[in-house]
Amino acid sequence: MINVYPLYIDPGTGSALFSIAIGIAATLYFLGRGLFLKFGVLFFGKRKNENQNFKYVIFAEEKRYYPYFENILDEFEARQIEVNYLTMSLDDPVFISRYEYVKPKYIGTGNKAYAYLNLMSASFVLATTPHLDVFQWKRSKNVKHYSHLVHGAGGTLLYRLFSLDYFDSVLVAGEVEISEIRMLEKARNIAEKQIIVAGNTFFDRCIKKIKDLPKEEEHFFTVLVSPSWGPSALLKIYGEKLLDPLSKTRWRIIIRPHPQSVINEKAMLDRLQERYKNNLNIEWDYNNENIYSLSKSDIMISDFSSIIYDFVFLFDKPVLLNINDLDFRRLDAYTVNIQPYFLESIKKTGKELNGLELDNIEQTINSISQDTQIMENRQEIKKIMWQHQGESAKRVVDFMVETTDKETC
Repeated sequence: MINVYPLYIDPGTGSALFSIAIGIAATLYFLGRGLFLKFGVLFFGKRKNENQNFKYVIFAEEKRYYPYFENILDEFEARQIEVNYLTMSLDDPVFISRYEYVKPKYIGTGNKAYAYLNLMSASFVLATTPHLDVFQWKRSKNVKHYSHLVHGAGGTLLYRLFSLDYFDSVLVAGEVEISEIRMLEKARNIAEKQIIVAGNTFFDRCIKKIKDLPKEEEHFFTVLVSPSWGPSALLKIYGEKLLDPLSKTRWRIIIRPHPQSVINEKAMLDRLQERYKNNLNIEWDYNNENIYSLSKSDIMISDFSSIIYDFVFLFDKPVLLNINDLDFRRLDAYTVNIQPYFLESIKKTGKELNGLELDNIEQTINSISQDTQIMENRQEIKKIMWQHQGESAKRVVDFMVETTDKETC
């Protein structure tokens, strides 16, 4: 008779085996995912990228980035130079624009789009999308030059880690941003990129549009709540503690969530919208264009979002801001361990929000609206952070053409 004993594994061995099993499972998962992505690149690349050899390419990750490129496209059109505009949005405004020399193309979304980009042939690629060669978007061996357009004011140290490391050049709005990028390159021991002070294409575009905005027949004092997204953002930190006292004022309150918040923080937004659905003085703005809400508002409450400078520079109005809760660990600023100029200057444009004063927020807002020193600070900072006003599109296209001409010589 054969005796069968129950299988026994001592706790130490069991723990080790469990750890090995988890490690093997994780390895297989990432290996499988990597093979899937490579297959996608090969499959879609062969189908879509045959005989494609672009000269100038502008890549838009979403339709909401079209406003940052529109002036540049107009400049290409005026010069009668062909440029290819690759977008991941079927309803991108470029498709209803009457361009002759701008060639728009929808490249799909997700892996399909990145497979297309990763095998593309081009002389020059311009994008606002960060993290080239970090995540899915890889450098193509058939692209000669990758350039990042900084579309918000305030510099790049508040970008996520490794956002710009593998670009060949960066187009910035002011010289103050150069030293911060150089400091980051030195800390990471990576090659220096070309840095071009081009101005701000979005601001230049907005200046034109502001002139044509309709005037309100009757204006109510308006507070715009326009945060960034993530664990350090305004609504995540304060939520009801901020909105409850605002809802009790007689002011119009416009809440404009960050587009990424709509994707990643939907439950929070749904909860807040349900809470204030009966408050007639509260509006929610999900428009792609922020300029309409900005033009109606007398003061903004925000955090570390670059929309602060859209408001301050374009409309010369104050902000109430919360930056004390900003977590630097996931940002490039953490690598160099300095206070970005963005944060130094932002404090001069308004007043920092103190959570203990939320119940008296009406009084706080009234006081900063009349502060003359803050008004003077806004003008000083604007000159530093937004150079070459009205010239950005010309400077960007000049750089793209000159760079391509040099590399083809």
